[in-house]
Amino acid sequence: MEQRNNFRSDTRSMANAAFVAGTTSTYTTTASTSSVIRGAWGTVLTAQTNTASPTTDANTGLAFRPLAVNQATCLVWGTNAAGAIQLVQGTIVPTAPGVTTTVGSFITYPQFPVLPDDFCPHAYSVIRTAPSAAAWTPGTSSWAASGVTTTFKNVSTLPDRPQAS
Repeated sequence: MEQRNNFRSDTRSMANAAFVAGTTSTYTTTASTSSVIRGAWGTVLTAQTNTASPTTDANTGLAFRPLAVNQATCLVWGTNAAGAIQLVQGTIVPTAPGVTTTVGSFITYPQFPVLPDDFCPHAYSVIRTAPSAAAWTPGTSSWAASGVTTTFKNVSTLPDRPQAS
């Protein structure tokens, strides 16, 4: 019997909004989002410029867990069906010790979080902290903080695991 994909409940971003770190703890997109959530069109989030990042996890409703020195995490950026920005935090894992403001290499990679049902991923970020970094909290800490390295990856759907760089 032939195996076929079931696209009846597909969730995917239909446009590259080009998520990037804004100034301080904000985010910026250069284009509007376009999403399909479980087969239905979501409301568009227009392009954003230095917009406040969410300060609570869309999965738990709680404040994000901070990173201590020599740690890494993965954040997934998305929108809900109403077009509101959402952010979810994955696992926090230790990294090899870095040197002063230089982050250490990965021992294991942080994993994606479980995503809410009403959520379309548009991008994800991988964040690492160096030995000199202050505690870093998603949504409130600066992306450009000393000893913090952040990468953004824009997606149509999430890959099987976060890319390390």
